[in-house]
Amino acid sequence: MNVGDICRRPVVTVLPGAGLTAAAQLMRTQHVGFLVVVEPARREDGLNVVGVLTDRDIVTAVVAREADPRTLTVGDVMTRDPFVSKDTSSVEATLRFMHEVGVRRVPVLSSTGQLAGVMALDDALMAIAGQLNDVAGCIRSEQRVERCVRA
Repeated sequence: MNVGDICRRPVVTVLPGAGLTAAAQLMRTQHVGFLVVVEPARREDGLNVVGVLTDRDIVTAVVAREADPRTLTVGDVMTRDPFVSKDTSSVEATLRFMHEVGVRRVPVLSSTGQLAGVMALDDALMAIAGQLNDVAGCIRSEQRVERCVRA
């Protein structure tokens, strides 16, 4: 299974020059805690990933330091050059790397390097749970068939 099979689309994005308060309001209205910071791609209609902004970034970099969020932009607080995954990468390999670098969500890039989606740990859990359900279904079916054949 590839990351592109399970990632979420569309992605909630923000520009690095956007105000931090506006970004927090966007998180609230979209019910997300993760924004992908993008700039328009030069050669296509796509978007280049330049960073990510999490609700935790806002808390630790702004609120905990008693900074005024009205004076800051997304670019002031975002994590630059985040770990990204390609849509053709395996879920397993991406999860291993997410574990190593300590992140819960990653932007997903298309084959042309443009933003294609976001994969979160809960997306992976849903996919894995579906696979486990299929395994359990195989066992139940085998038992049902055997009861019919051996009855």
